[in-house]
Amino acid sequence: MATATAQRRPAAPPGRLARRGGRRGGRGRSAALAGYLFVLPVAACFAVFVAYPFLRSMYLSLTRWSGFGDPEFIGLDNFDHLMSDPVFWDALWTTLFFTLACTVLQTVVPLLLAVLLNRGWRFGVVFRTVIFVPAVVSFVVTGSLWQMVYDPNFGLLNRFLDDLGLGSLAHPWLADPSTVLPALVLVSLWQAAGLYMLIFLAGLQGIDPALYEAARIDGASPARQFRHVTVPMLRNVIAVVVLLNVVNGFKTFDVIYVMTGGGPNRASEVLGTYLYGLAFGSSAGAVPSFGYATAISMIVFVLCLVATLVQVRVNRRARDVF
Repeated sequence: MATATAQRRPAAPPGRLARRGGRRGGRGRSAALAGYLFVLPVAACFAVFVAYPFLRSMYLSLTRWSGFGDPEFIGLDNFDHLMSDPVFWDALWTTLFFTLACTVLQTVVPLLLAVLLNRGWRFGVVFRTVIFVPAVVSFVVTGSLWQMVYDPNFGLLNRFLDDLGLGSLAHPWLADPSTVLPALVLVSLWQAAGLYMLIFLAGLQGIDPALYEAARIDGASPARQFRHVTVPMLRNVIAVVVLLNVVNGFKTFDVIYVMTGGGPNRASEVLGTYLYGLAFGSSAGAVPSFGYATAISMIVFVLCLVATLVQVRVNRRARDVF
């Protein structure tokens, strides 16, 4: 009977179905329009502050321009000149060395600090705060502070060595080409260790304690627990920290410019300081070369892009393995 009654029920008029479909379609279009309106401010900011400057930089890298008048289009001449520019190659190798050293130290040291703090040390909060404070100090202040620390005559480092009876080790750290880069790497580690330590600490607190308990029951030492539990469980966090270090290393400029300006004798010249000197005149009366400097900035962009793609691919393979 129920089936027969359902069969006798008259169908809805076609007009009513059309109105329902129209209402649903109207709601869908309204929802889509609202979504576009929410995205529009972000898209506009991206277009104005990211997309347009990038496209403009690509164009300027193909021109000869001193900052005055109209740019002169010269094609790939700037990139061709880079291949025979010895200062560019020296700056590139210095940038690669600085990036590699910073990436290794600023990944290993913060990870070890995070592991120690994660064990529940009584003064862990105080120690964590002290380590993190340099991360909120500006690069200019950091460079000026450490420039005074490394001062050969009145610097704290040489005075400290004198007080320990090690005055023979006192050294003009920033004026010697053999020590200027290690000194700058130490400054970078001092500033970045706190931030990466907190990132690792957050990752450690997300690891299931049962994994460590099972490892202890199996007789694994703390070193083996770190190797076989901590590191594999933090592989994604490590990948993020490594990528941040690599990109920041390729883009480094502030601290080096404040502390050494690329000296002595270009021993600490990185791509950032070199292109800055070209763009704004490295000495009094020098003619700015915005086009050539922008070509170097495109090389920096390519290096960052390649590092990102490589890191993503390596991380994807690591996920497949584990």
